[in-house]
Amino acid sequence: MEYWEDRVDSKYQQHRYVYRSIKRIFDFIASLIGLILLSPLFLFVAFAIKIEDPLGPVFYTQTRLGKRQEPFEMYKFRSMVVDAEKLKKKLLDQNEIKGAMFKMKNDPRVTKVGRFIRKYSIDELPQLMNVLTGEMSLVGPRPPLPSEVKEYSSYDKQRLTVKPGCTGLWQISGRNDVGFEEMVRLDLDYINHRNASYDVLILFRTVGVLLFPNGAY
Repeated sequence: MEYWEDRVDSKYQQHRYVYRSIKRIFDFIASLIGLILLSPLFLFVAFAIKIEDPLGPVFYTQTRLGKRQEPFEMYKFRSMVVDAEKLKKKLLDQNEIKGAMFKMKNDPRVTKVGRFIRKYSIDELPQLMNVLTGEMSLVGPRPPLPSEVKEYSSYDKQRLTVKPGCTGLWQISGRNDVGFEEMVRLDLDYINHRNASYDVLILFRTVGVLLFPNGAY
C-alpha cells in the first residue's frame, strides 16, 4: 500500500516550536484543572479499590517509553491483581491482538472494580500527573512498554518521534478492537497532520468515547 511507504519528517516535527509551545501550555493548564476538578472522583475510585483489595496499592506505576524512547513511570489506577505482571507470562499464548502488544478481553487478572474503571477509561486519569510534569501530552500516541518496542520495526518506531499522549486516534477509533498495525497507521497519520485544532477535535471525541465506550477492556 502506498500509505505504508510514507515516513514521518522528524526534523520538521522538532522545529514546530510555536505549535509545541502552545501544546505544552495547554497541556499544563488543562491537566492542572483536570486534577483539581476530578479529585473527588479520584478519592471515590481509591476507596473502591481499597475496599476490594485492602492490602494492594491504589496506584500502579509502569515503565513506558516516550519521545525518543526515553523511559518514564506512567501512573494508572490499579485495575488488576497485585501480581499481574508475573501472571502475564502464563497468558501470553492467549493474546488477542497481533503485533507488539498484549490485550485479552476476559483477562483473569482484572479485578471487579478494574473492569468498570477500564471500561470507562477511568484507570487512565492519573496520567494527568504525567501530563502536568511534561512526560506526556493530552493527545499523542500511547506510550509502549520497553518489551513491546523490542519487537518494533524501524517503521513502528516512528510513533516514538513525538511525546506520547493520554488519548489519540487509536482511542477514538475502536481502541482494543483495532490491531497493532492499524494503531501504528493511526499514530503516524496523527503525527503527520497534527495541529492545535486537530488536538482539540480528538479531545472532544474522546469525551464521547468515555461516555459511550468503544472497545476498552
